[in-house]
Amino acid sequence: MAGSSTITAPDWIAVDWGTSTLRVWALGREGEVLATAVSQEGMSGLAPADYEPVLMSHVRTWLPETAARSVPVIVCGMAGAKQGWKDAGYRQAPCAVFAGGEMTRIPTRDARLSVSILPGVCQMEPADVMRGEETQLAGLAATLGPVDATVCLPGTHSKWVRLEGGRIAGFRTFMTGELFSVIAGHSLLRHSIAPEGENAAAFAEAVEDMLADPAGLTGALFAIRASGLVGKADGAAARSRLSGLLIGAELAATRPQWDGKPVHVVGSGALIDAYASALETAGASPVREDAEALTLAGLKQARAAMLETQS
Repeated sequence: MAGSSTITAPDWIAVDWGTSTLRVWALGREGEVLATAVSQEGMSGLAPADYEPVLMSHVRTWLPETAARSVPVIVCGMAGAKQGWKDAGYRQAPCAVFAGGEMTRIPTRDARLSVSILPGVCQMEPADVMRGEETQLAGLAATLGPVDATVCLPGTHSKWVRLEGGRIAGFRTFMTGELFSVIAGHSLLRHSIAPEGENAAAFAEAVEDMLADPAGLTGALFAIRASGLVGKADGAAARSRLSGLLIGAELAATRPQWDGKPVHVVGSGALIDAYASALETAGASPVREDAEALTLAGLKQARAAMLETQS
């Protein structure tokens, strides 16, 4: 855990519960952040009965001493998945980026907590789902207003979203991050790919190769191994080429969404850098957006909607 502290009881608590990471914010009446906590206690390592104890381990010192007042807790992300704390369902796209009246209440043993989980968003044709990203989209839409926009949310399963008039018009998920992990760690290419390091030239060349010939992906992947065997590439260059090929193939598949348009790329660290670099190589205009800030902004939208329904 990082960043936890003892504070006066907050007005409410915001939670982003992802697959691998838990982020918690204590917030005041004006939306100011009073304290934060971060841990690696994500959904993938928890059973339903674990969620309340894990949450309490981070927020116990933030809560009032008695249950005279329960503190609202608004949760987004994978805690609302079927394998999570409780299935919070989906809203069906096309839809508004946020619907305040559709939260799922969670019974808790500690009466000082009043927990609600936000739903995800699904799409019927082609079939697709998102959970957590819709909260980031709500935060982005609160900043942009009711406009048309292209949004890329890189990750293990990256999302490309079309906003029309500030609404989710459609989206598509790509397993790019998971494929990178599987190929780099468990395929024949693991013998050629370094565990870390990067080569910007190899990355850009791979992106360009995929934009020119996306159907050649599997052949280009084997060439990484072949190049290593004949001594043409080092491990860091091979790692960057694998990343460039997979991200480049994703860009080739989504070209109508980014060609000639600005793309709001939501993320942080090396991953957002890679996608922004790939988009620039492709001639697009990436606009970097901080994922954590947008998540908190989206959760604040949920809190405002909750207050509106209570008034």
